[in-house]
Amino acid sequence: MQGSGISNRPFLSYRESVHAKAIARGNMSAAVCTDCHNSHDIESASNQKSSIAKVNIPNTCGKCHRTETTEFMQSIHGQAIERGVSRAPVCTNCHGIHDIMMPFDGTTATASAAVATESCAKCHEGVTLTQEFGVASGRVSSYKDSYHGLASQLGSKVVANCASCHGVHNILPSADPRSMINASNLPQTCGQCHVGAGVNFTRGKIHFASELVTNVATHDMGARGTRIVRWIYLPLIILTIGGMFLHNALIWRKKVIAKRRQVRNIVRLSVNQRAQHWLLLTSFIVLVFSGFALQYPDATLAWLLGSSEYLRRIIHRAAAVIMLVAGTYHLLYLAMSKEGRQWVRDMLPKLKDVRDLIGNFSYYLGVKRVKPRIARFGYAEKAEYWAVVWGTFIMGLTGLMIWFKISVFGFLARWWIDIALSVHFYEAVLATLAIIVWHFYQVIFDPDVYPVNFAFIDGRVSEELYREEHELDYEELRNRG
Repeated sequence: MQGSGISNRPFLSYRESVHAKAIARGNMSAAVCTDCHNSHDIESASNQKSSIAKVNIPNTCGKCHRTETTEFMQSIHGQAIERGVSRAPVCTNCHGIHDIMMPFDGTTATASAAVATESCAKCHEGVTLTQEFGVASGRVSSYKDSYHGLASQLGSKVVANCASCHGVHNILPSADPRSMINASNLPQTCGQCHVGAGVNFTRGKIHFASELVTNVATHDMGARGTRIVRWIYLPLIILTIGGMFLHNALIWRKKVIAKRRQVRNIVRLSVNQRAQHWLLLTSFIVLVFSGFALQYPDATLAWLLGSSEYLRRIIHRAAAVIMLVAGTYHLLYLAMSKEGRQWVRDMLPKLKDVRDLIGNFSYYLGVKRVKPRIARFGYAEKAEYWAVVWGTFIMGLTGLMIWFKISVFGFLARWWIDIALSVHFYEAVLATLAIIVWHFYQVIFDPDVYPVNFAFIDGRVSEELYREEHELDYEELRNRG
């Protein structure tokens, strides 16, 4: 194949297969290329006379694997192939073509876990078979929801998979007396693992469709009983948990009102600063939800923004414009207003911030008895502020590159957009986690401010809190009267 432009992947795959390894051990009966493709009369797979045409695969494999082929041709799959059903699987659909491994090699499609999640799922999880042949869909998902499926996902090597109950090459419909899942044979099938299983053990649905049960009408007592339990428990859960929530919400509301009425006479944020914060807060939250909804369209929270990808994109871009406008205004505010210039001076990192950081660690670890005295903005607030400035710049730049990618292609290579997408995503993850872990603690979960620091609403904090958090600036304010 060298020099012809045809991939040599089939040869490389064969070299790792069970056949090639058998040849290497000296087994001259193992299959080589000519055993499957023939010698001089080689035809492409699209030719119905070819030995590797789909309808002829069982006969080709049967040259060596006679017993398996006989069983397969009697199975529902083999019968379908004989009838000319092109969608029916043959040997290579489950075992592979050139890279055939030992049946239970952990890396193969016929390994225990893969049988239930990959091999059979190719056909039996979708709706194609349902639409064309009336075969029930969702068989793999219902297996995954079962005890067997959960145990398999947790790494069990002995739990039952599809082949354990339905067979391997001898798969037959349940109406066939020879089928492993025929009602008369189920005790024996289940008894392979559950020794002593009788007729009662086999009564009930195996593929229980999840939704807590199923919406399909059924005469199975397990389905009926489970549906009755659902009807009882869902209202019970709603009433019980709803009552608990209402009870605690009333208590929380009362305590929040009391906290809100607390004397808070120190102005922490001006009206202008609060307005900027609200623009940043709302646009950031919308960007997070809409951005992750675009990245993970099937996620649970994504449905809050509807199912339309176009709508999610519009919402995301609108929020981005608001954040960029707010950021631009903030830069003008810092440069052109006295209040803004003072903000910059107070936010500039200083050597004292490093000493405060070390001092705080020493204090909270119990090494020192006195914690450092913090000015108007401490190291924590400065770090968060400059992180927001940096993050807004990075997210804005990469977002605009992605948004106007056609224009960007005029002077940058296509791979720059891939890098921009990657930076945009990971910066979003970093920013979201930083807000949850760092900022939310400072303004919500810190016991001194819980349930929330109301400064973001009216800009004020209490003298007690300000003296605790910003002792240096508090004394300066008090000295100025």
